Amino acid sequence: MCQHQPPCPSADSADRESARLVAHHPEQGWSLLCNGVLLFEDTGELLPDGRVIAPHRPLGADRVVTAA
Repeated sequence: MCQHQPPCPSADSADRESARLVAHHPEQGWSLLCNGVLLFEDTGELLPDGRVIAPHRPLGADRVVTAA
């Protein structure tokens, strides 16, 4: 799929999010990467084979978590 040199990481690679953007639609909340991964603004992902990667956005530094 990727025609870049060096090639972008595959959709199965741990660094798959570093592939180049092919399409970017911030108004809809998603981007398509060169390796076929759909990356969503909530940090979730949809891989080309249909697997879903749950959002993995870290808690903000300004957010305080308290014990109940």
